[in-house]
Amino acid sequence: MVGKDQMPSPVTPIEDLAEALRSAYPELGALRGVPGAPVYVVGGAVRDLLLGRGRADIDLVVVGDAADLAADLGAETLSEYERFATAKVEMDGHVLDIASARSETYPRPGALPEVAPAGDIEADLGRRDFTINAMAIPLRGEVRLIDPHGGLADLAAGLLRILHRASFADDPTRAIRAARYAARFDFALEPGTADLARAADLATVSADRRRAELLRLAAEPTSPRGLELLAGWGLIETREGGIQLATRALEVLAMPEWSGQAERPQVVLAAALGPPGDELELAAATPERPSQMVELATGSDPVELVLARALGAGWLDEYLERWRAVELEIDGADLIAAGIPQGAALGRGLEAALQAKLDGEVGGREQELAAALAAARAG
Repeated sequence: MVGKDQMPSPVTPIEDLAEALRSAYPELGALRGVPGAPVYVVGGAVRDLLLGRGRADIDLVVVGDAADLAADLGAETLSEYERFATAKVEMDGHVLDIASARSETYPRPGALPEVAPAGDIEADLGRRDFTINAMAIPLRGEVRLIDPHGGLADLAAGLLRILHRASFADDPTRAIRAARYAARFDFALEPGTADLARAADLATVSADRRRAELLRLAAEPTSPRGLELLAGWGLIETREGGIQLATRALEVLAMPEWSGQAERPQVVLAAALGPPGDELELAAATPERPSQMVELATGSDPVELVLARALGAGWLDEYLERWRAVELEIDGADLIAAGIPQGAALGRGLEAALQAKLDGEVGGREQELAAALAAARAG
């Protein structure tokens, strides 16, 4: 994707911006005509509006106090982060992120930023990651595009461009974000940005921050491509065949019987990055009876089950649809009432009865109990 010829991206005409804003975010109309500190829609919401992608997560910046704006909106405050002068609120069933305009400095590469209030929106936009995310639309006064870094032109050209050369050094997780956006929008990295992305040092940020950003990437439908980009830049190492496995795993999760069986981001990262787990053993298995399927699959992590299915363990479909939910009509109390003491014999009897039920050898409560008692007493 880096360096390829890029077709221009369709961009909403500036003259249509006001209508597009009203259509996508009608609840923000409450701010128009209301006096107060300058407030702006910023970041991804503006980007997606210009791309005609409709509604996105709402980020607002106020040149003033974020809590005061929440009160002006009549919104319910869900959380506040004093250090970063931000608040998360709910309004008309929608969650909005509100931040006071701020500037940021980084005391060292990879450190969390030190935040100071900013006196205008341009200063706030200057701290952002890419030009396409450094645009704003005022919600008080005339609807216009504020674009001090050429984001609209890069959006039209299908390019990702950082705002300054120290961007990836300040926050190396922006390189992971670059892969996420490049894959999502099928954008190329501007050549200088590409060189700096390859030089990013993810080791300067904590493992938790790296993992959090990778999980955001892995949640995207285009996540295999994003991970492939990161590997190509030398920023991550994938397991052998990991990108292809991640692609197949997403196909498995799209199957109705597998939907919701495991968290998508966890599956994608496990597939792409490893290390390999029980999925290899499960994929190599050829169980002939339902009881064998249950014995093999029970206790396996849901992520490993998805990966095993992606590796070709088709028998897991039958396990999932037919055998996983099979239960006995009897329990330990029935065996104790029949004279079996607490201990290993109890478990052995119930396990034997369940295996027999799965394999169609017993049916009904009386046969289950007989099978369980025979196995419990045999030991």
